[in-house]
Amino acid sequence: MSADRLLGDAEIHPGVEEYGSFTDVDSRDADAVFGGPENRKAVEKRLIRKLDLKLSFLLFISIMNYIDRSNVAAARLKGLEEDLHMTGQQFNTLISIMYIGYVLSQIPSNMFLNQLTRPSVYLSSCIFLWGMFSISIGHYRAVLIFRFFLGFTEAVYYPGILFMISRWYKRDELGLRMAYFSCGNAFSKALGSVIASGVFATMDGKLGVAGWRWLFFIEGGLTCAIAATGFYMIPDFPTTPASWLTSEEQMLAQRRMVEDVHGVEKKRVQKSGLVEALSDWTVWWLAALKAILTVGLSFGNYFPTLAATMGYTPSVTLLLCAPPWILGVASSFIISRHSDVTKDRFLHVAGPVFIGIIGFAIGMSTMNTVARYLSLIFIAQSWVSYIVMLAWVSNSIPDSSSKRAIVIAFVNASTGVANIGASYLWPASWGPSYSKSYVVCILAFSVSITMLWVYRLHLTRLNEKAEMNERSLGLPKGFRYIT
Repeated sequence: MSADRLLGDAEIHPGVEEYGSFTDVDSRDADAVFGGPENRKAVEKRLIRKLDLKLSFLLFISIMNYIDRSNVAAARLKGLEEDLHMTGQQFNTLISIMYIGYVLSQIPSNMFLNQLTRPSVYLSSCIFLWGMFSISIGHYRAVLIFRFFLGFTEAVYYPGILFMISRWYKRDELGLRMAYFSCGNAFSKALGSVIASGVFATMDGKLGVAGWRWLFFIEGGLTCAIAATGFYMIPDFPTTPASWLTSEEQMLAQRRMVEDVHGVEKKRVQKSGLVEALSDWTVWWLAALKAILTVGLSFGNYFPTLAATMGYTPSVTLLLCAPPWILGVASSFIISRHSDVTKDRFLHVAGPVFIGIIGFAIGMSTMNTVARYLSLIFIAQSWVSYIVMLAWVSNSIPDSSSKRAIVIAFVNASTGVANIGASYLWPASWGPSYSKSYVVCILAFSVSITMLWVYRLHLTRLNEKAEMNERSLGLPKGFRYIT
């Protein structure tokens, strides 16, 4: 069977079933289609290298995504509240309102994205829009409005890309790639702090404009500029003809996805992705788990504020924010790669969460400068759990691509819901120790570890049941959930 024939058949069927024709190809003949096992390995190596190059660009955009949404935390240290005459918990509302828009658009966006043949156009347009909203800063009410729409447009990118890369990479490749993409979160906090420190030191007062406003102009303008390249650099789906892939590479990209879910029981009754997702109790469990975990991770929006309690100037404080996140980026690669190799998610999520609990315990017990900085380093490591958790969610949905699109958006939206409320867990009146905030985070992390353990037990039972069925029926080993 020719490569063109396989590719043509696959394009007829949308969703995961868009690869349905491959299931008719005997597994013994699969490598022969590509010229034998050795030639297939060479084609696969080229394919992965090209995909990873695309992912590098996606990482760059991801960094800008987080910088544009979190720069208000740095701006707070340089007069944002005073210039906009903010009082009480108005700053907390400024953080919270972005997540309202973020929550509202994620599920509809991923449902729409799954129907497109050129998602790169859709995503690039949204990138340009959020850059414009980042620049548009005026009085307090205007900032609230623009922050709402910033969340509305930014929400398209992150769950959308997570879904897209799950359509390109196999399960045992996904953890490292999601870490690579998602580390933009941690790296943006490090890079954003350094950029903010530099802008405040060099641009404050230039042309009569405050340094924090220059920060929004520069970062938002850069986002608008890179949006144009997104039309060419953001990949579409494996079934969409791509000039950057040969016909062999594109055919193999589709074949790999079929092989990765070999042995998954196909449902006879076809349901919509939304119905499949919302009728699955594990999806609700994962969403609740992710929301509770996010409450513990809410310190990220206030990291510069926590660092400022050490008593240094704004520029020095922002520079001190960078090392903990840089260390977090490094550890995320190591832990995610080890998670892929060992095919274990639970320990690689729970471990960083436990380190975060230690950090919170240190931070709430002393005002010593060295100890508090050590606590910041520890709590920053807990972000690794968020990255590995994303891979676990995607691994747990081997069904239709439409369901996976909904689940990724739904679970990610739950983090936005949590952030709406968690933004108020860090009022200035609880500073400078923020011990009450730390207690809430410890409780959230403790509950999340318990829920992680229950979920792991559930997947283990499913794997044991599948193994028993295979033994009784004399079937070859099929799909197994990663626990």
